[in-house]
Amino acid sequence: MLLSANITSQLQELMSRLIESGVTLGERVLAALVIFIVGKYIIKWINRLFAKVLENRKVEAGVQTFLRSMVNILMIIMLAMAVIGRLGIELTGFAALLASAGVAVGMALSGNLQNLAGGLIILVFRPYKVGDYIESGTGASGTVQEIQIFHTVLVTPDNKVIYAPNGVMSNALCTNYSHKEERRVDFTFSFEYGEDFEKVRAVLLKVIAADSRILTTPEPFIELGAMADSSVNVTVRVWVKSADYWNVFFGMNKEVYATFNKEGINIPYPQMVVHNAN
Repeated sequence: MLLSANITSQLQELMSRLIESGVTLGERVLAALVIFIVGKYIIKWINRLFAKVLENRKVEAGVQTFLRSMVNILMIIMLAMAVIGRLGIELTGFAALLASAGVAVGMALSGNLQNLAGGLIILVFRPYKVGDYIESGTGASGTVQEIQIFHTVLVTPDNKVIYAPNGVMSNALCTNYSHKEERRVDFTFSFEYGEDFEKVRAVLLKVIAADSRILTTPEPFIELGAMADSSVNVTVRVWVKSADYWNVFFGMNKEVYATFNKEGINIPYPQMVVHNAN
């Protein structure tokens, strides 16, 4: 009887401890859940406030994207540490475990670390900014939509989205077509042998003068470029605002074709002369 009473007492004590531990654990989990939910709303609110501050200060769009991403990641890390601490996990031990895991993760994510460093280099030296049309040595080209922590987001003329790693973008050759306010448009127009070059030149000058988008300084360049197999080629170079480049390019081709036909200037096509041996 005494042994049975002793066992019953131990079982009751064990159950009491289990219930107490369960209640304590439940309180911690509930508190951690509350911290997580409230923290998410606070992070969202701070992100909006931070974005508004950057916008009011007229910070460059690319820098805004990068800073917002950095602040968001830092706040998520802080929230995670607060939740872990509330669960009763020792942060010192967790930090040591995280440091050990960080070495392995760092080696696995070395490419992303290079992308992070590349993003910082891009923001500091500014080879391009949001809104610029660029062409990378990797073959990617498009308008810069965002400069994120790890990637530069490009939108192509046919509305495709390209995510280019910042590590590659900061090291590869990059052509920025929007960096300068003015660009030169090059044309090659052809006419038949026997046509008067001065007449052709005068017609081209007339077409150029009629287009207000073409700048007068530097002066347009019109010279005989080559005497090809089936045509005489004229090299034309004009300067325009960068934003007008493609409109002038296509518009000039259309106008020259129509004016050549109107002025009776023959546009050649490939020919082959066959001699009869007889």
